[in-house]
Amino acid sequence: APECSSSEPGVILSDSSAADTKRPQFGTRFLTDPRQVFQHNAWDNVEWTEEQETAAKKKVSENSQPLPTEKQEEYDSRANEYWNDFYTIHENRFFKDRHWLFTEFPELAPRCSLNHESHPGVCGTDDVQQNGLDEEQCSEAASLPHTDGDFPGSSATYRILEVGCGVGNTVFPILKTNNDPGLFVYCCDFSSTAVELVKTNPEYDPGRCFAFVHDLSDVEANYPIPSGSLDVIVLIFVLSALHPNKMQASISRLASLLKPGGVILLRDYGRYDMAQLRFKKGRCLSENFYVRGDGTRVYFFTQDELHELFVGAGLEKVQNLVDRRLQVNRGKQLTMYRVWIQCKYRRALVQPS
Repeated sequence: APECSSSEPGVILSDSSAADTKRPQFGTRFLTDPRQVFQHNAWDNVEWTEEQETAAKKKVSENSQPLPTEKQEEYDSRANEYWNDFYTIHENRFFKDRHWLFTEFPELAPRCSLNHESHPGVCGTDDVQQNGLDEEQCSEAASLPHTDGDFPGSSATYRILEVGCGVGNTVFPILKTNNDPGLFVYCCDFSSTAVELVKTNPEYDPGRCFAFVHDLSDVEANYPIPSGSLDVIVLIFVLSALHPNKMQASISRLASLLKPGGVILLRDYGRYDMAQLRFKKGRCLSENFYVRGDGTRVYFFTQDELHELFVGAGLEKVQNLVDRRLQVNRGKQLTMYRVWIQCKYRRALVQPS
């Protein structure tokens, strides 16, 4: 999605749970003296004051008058066209590879594969009880039958699907970094233009990767993967592009593709992110849902909303936290507050009967 490319998220995230204090303290930069604000381009884990929170709410409520229904329906029916235009205009120029990926989501790195020797505590950045699989669970998960049949990646032992892959800024770093011979990466996007850009990228390897066009909000549409066959599903700044009414069914459909013990990894826009506060009047479609100038749409989440969606799909929480960052434009002496939410939700190893 458009805003997510410019200096994407940092690495240290705020959460009160004890588990998260054990995360690798990578790239932490805390602003202790406000006079130093323009010394760096970004500060991590910034606490908001009450005044800031109040001002943000006020700004959002000033622009909460929704557009007329017919206008909303037009943006809904032409969504595909707007995203194709977006990728046609920007192609590869606009995007940066996500170097924070493996710090935040070690599940995408080679050492996390369930079918290899177990590394408790590496499979997840939180404490082992909460997130990492212990040895017994790892061997139990590894002994699950691999799906027979002729689908792309059917002989793989570790399968990752990225939904909303854009031009491949998550997929290619995974393929480059993860040399696990059992790895297979699926990636799909709503935009046929984006998928074409992935397939024509010189790093695209059909032996390890399969890109396809797919509309996440169309729950009747088939995935080229059987149910219960994926280890990891990645959603980075993509759920927010869906109409809020379609989010629950879409997440439930994705959850059905996970193996027992498989996880969904999400990073997306949080409520009162700078991008939300920048919308002018006449851009609001419904509460916290907006249309950008190029016709693409974006929703801004709370942690609770995302929790409800994942639990509603029968998944259990591993992580749900907010990343508040202060980005600085030193040239213009401007400060910009970013708010992202990061989630990991898992399909239970033992399914309720």
